[in-house]
Amino acid sequence: MDSDLVESISALKASLKQLNLESEFGNADSELLTMLKERFGLPRRYLSFLEHCDPVRVETATPAERIQFIPSSELTAEQADHCLGEDGSLITKPARNGWRPSWFIIGHSGLLGDPYFLDTSQVDAEGDCPVYSAMSGTEVWQPRLCASSFAMFVRILAITMDVAEDFDLDDYDPDNERVFREAVGPRIREVDPAAQKAGHWT
Repeated sequence: MDSDLVESISALKASLKQLNLESEFGNADSELLTMLKERFGLPRRYLSFLEHCDPVRVETATPAERIQFIPSSELTAEQADHCLGEDGSLITKPARNGWRPSWFIIGHSGLLGDPYFLDTSQVDAEGDCPVYSAMSGTEVWQPRLCASSFAMFVRILAITMDVAEDFDLDDYDPDNERVFREAVGPRIREVDPAAQKAGHWT
């Protein structure tokens, strides 16, 4: 793993421990990783994450959101009816509801079920790509940027949990959420101004 990803993962694990959130990381099967790369065109950095830190059981928590990572063994099944058709074949054109073939789901909101996904059409020189989310239950998927890269997504999750240490994680009162979002905004702007501006976290 490169240094940016290593630092982000270390921060994530520290934040999970700090909030006493149980988690389990593993190592994805090499043959599975090869299949995921060839079939879905997944970027190098995300594959490296799965290889060394497969999120077997990982859920982040803040007063505003809970995000469940999808382990490598369940990734293909999660793409059904999104970038995979009913027969399991890759969809090559955007769907009527706006879902694009390059969107690959890597997690879900534990509160609302909204997907978090990579856009594999935007791979950068570091072998990474941005992460988006979109509200489920709507007629058309409308993506909103969550992080400019997967490594930054992991870093932002760590930041949100660092801020959450001063809040009641089980208090989903709108006022508590509002104060939390106001507190987390400046921290995210320091590391990923584009993600902060997009408004998903704030």
